[in-house]
Amino acid sequence: QVHLVGSGGGSVQAGGSLSLSCAASGFYYTGKWMAWFRQAPGREREGVAAIYSGGVSIAYDDSVKGRFTISRDNAKNTMYLRMNLLKPEDTAMYYCAARDTPGYNGVRWDWSSIYDYWGQGTQVTVSS
Repeated sequence: QVHLVGSGGGSVQAGGSLSLSCAASGFYYTGKWMAWFRQAPGREREGVAAIYSGGVSIAYDDSVKGRFTISRDNAKNTMYLRMNLLKPEDTAMYYCAARDTPGYNGVRWDWSSIYDYWGQGTQVTVSS
């Protein structure tokens, strides 16, 4: 049984930094996508960043490129999101996600529908 546990959210002023963690159990990352999504009130869930097969490929939404870094510690089976230069528009509930079907091609990493498992969400609030 797969479990994803997200943690690390909090409140910070604009320009500050936060790090999120997603501890996975029962999930084998080889050949599979994992990702971070976020959802602000009144808005659809959107993809923030994704990592394939422990780091073979990495992708970011344009809105976070150069500010956020996704990574994995394969030994700990944990995914991270380092968020720098945070902006008020980054305020949202952040979710980690994992896709159970192996394979790189034929899917878009930012389609929430391709992911089978989700963490419980961790709130990030950025004040101006």
